[in-house]
Amino acid sequence: MRNDRERLQDILKATGQILAKTNRGREAFDSDEMLQVWVLHHLQIIGEAARSLSQEFRQLHPDRVWAEAAGMRHILVHHYFEIEAGEVWKVVENDLPPLRSKVTQILADEAL
Repeated sequence: MRNDRERLQDILKATGQILAKTNRGREAFDSDEMLQVWVLHHLQIIGEAARSLSQEFRQLHPDRVWAEAAGMRHILVHHYFEIEAGEVWKVVENDLPPLRSKVTQILADEAL
C-alpha cells in the first residue's frame, strides 16, 4: 500500500508532466486529441492519489483541494462523455500550479 509521501509524489509528478506538456497553450491543447487524453489520464492519477491520502494527513492538511481532485477524477471516470475541453483547460491553467506548489511545500516541510 502506498503511503502519503508516495501519493504526494504521484501528484507532484503528474502535475509536472501535465504542465510541461501543455506549455504550448490552449490552442495546441484543443487541436491535439492525444494530448487531451494524456492530460485526462494524468488528472485521474492526481485524483486517485488525492482520494487515497490518509485521514491523518487530511486532518493535518485540511484543504478542499484533496476532495476537489478526487471529485474531478470521479467526473473523468464516470462522466467521460460529458467532459468539456474548456473546463479541463481551466483546471490545467488555474488549479494545477497552486496544487503543485502546495504539494512541493508539504513534501519539503514534513517527513511523512
